[in-house]
Amino acid sequence: MRTEVSFNSQILPWAIARAGYKLGDVAEKVPNIEKWITGEKIPTVKQLEDFSRKVHLPFGYLFLPEPPKEKLPIPFFRTGKGPFSKVSLNVYDTILLVQHRQEWLKSHLRDNGFSDLSFVGKYNADSAVSEVVSDMRQTLRLAENWASNFPNWTSAMDHLVEHIEDSGIITVFNGIFENNTHRKIEVDECRGFVLVDKLAPFMFINNADGKAAQMFTLAHELAHVWLGQSAGFDFRELQPSDEAIERFCDQIAAEFLVPGKHFQEVWRTYSNIPQAARYFKVSEIVIARRALDTGKINRQQFLKFYNQYISREIEIKENRSSGGDFYATTKKRLSITFASHINNAVKSGKLLYRDAYKLTSLKGDTFQTFFDKHF
Repeated sequence: MRTEVSFNSQILPWAIARAGYKLGDVAEKVPNIEKWITGEKIPTVKQLEDFSRKVHLPFGYLFLPEPPKEKLPIPFFRTGKGPFSKVSLNVYDTILLVQHRQEWLKSHLRDNGFSDLSFVGKYNADSAVSEVVSDMRQTLRLAENWASNFPNWTSAMDHLVEHIEDSGIITVFNGIFENNTHRKIEVDECRGFVLVDKLAPFMFINNADGKAAQMFTLAHELAHVWLGQSAGFDFRELQPSDEAIERFCDQIAAEFLVPGKHFQEVWRTYSNIPQAARYFKVSEIVIARRALDTGKINRQQFLKFYNQYISREIEIKENRSSGGDFYATTKKRLSITFASHINNAVKSGKLLYRDAYKLTSLKGDTFQTFFDKHF
C-alpha cells in the first residue's frame, strides 16, 4: 500500500542546492523529482525519506513552511580575504556535530565538578606574541626546545597532541563527516576550526591535509584558544586571512613552533630548509613559512617550495594502502580524552547507550568493540 504525504514541495530545490547538487544530477537518482516540485506527482513517505538521506537533510525539514535560516556558529576565514558566511554542507554539518559533542562535554564536566581552564581567552590582540607563546609552553609543559628530544617531527607532533589533550583541549582529526567516506571535507575549503570554550575547547584538524601542514594548523588553533576566539579557516598555502586576529594567531603559531631568535642563529649556520627542519624537529613546510616570515626567502620561492612539497606528500599518500585500522582512526576522530569521558559516563549510568551512539557516531557492536578492546 502506497502512503503518500503532503509536504512543502518548494523545499526541494533549496535542499538540492544546500547539498551542493544540481537538479539534473538528482533527477538521475530520483526520476520524479521535477514532478514532485511542480506538484504533478506526490511522493510516498519512503521516497521522501530516501530523498532526505541523499541530500543529507533532516526529514522534518521537508514539512517546514519555508527553508530554515541556517547560519555558521563561528566566523570562517579565507586566505587573503575576510570572513565568509557559507561553507559546504559537509563542513557545516561537521561544525554542528563537534558543537553538539562540546555541549554534552561541558554539561558532563560541570556536573562532575571540573573547573574552567584558566588559559582560555587569557590574552587578546594587544598582547605581546612572546608573552602568549611563553604561557602556551608553560601550560602545555613544553620547554622552548622541547622538540629537539625527538627523532623526527612526526613523533614531536604526537607528543604535542598528547600534551594538548592533557591540558583539557579536545583535539579531533578527521577528513570526512562522521565516518562517511562519501562526505569528504576538502582541504582547500577547511584546514580546521576551533570552538573555544572555558570548560571544553575543541580543535578540529582536517586529517585529509598533509601531515606537514597539520602541525602549523594545530599551532594556529592553539593561538585561538589562548585568545578566546572561535574560528574556522581554509588557510590556503599556510597563509592567513587579512583579518588582524588571523595574522596575530599566525605570528603566535610561528614563534611557538620555531622561536625567532633561535631560527636566526640556525639559519646563519645552515641557510637550508631541510637542515633547519631537522634541527627544530618540525616539517620543512613550517621552516619554509618561517623563512618567508623573516625575509630569508620571498613569496615566490615559498610558493614554489610549498607546491613541490605538497605534491610529494600527495604522491606518497596515494601510494600507501587505502586500508588502515578503523579503530585507531576512530581514536583520532573522537579524541582519546573525549572518548574517555563518554566511556566513564556510560559505565556510570549517566549516559544512555542510545545517546552515546549519537555522540560518537558509532553503533552497536562497533561501539562496544571500540571501548572494550581498542580503548
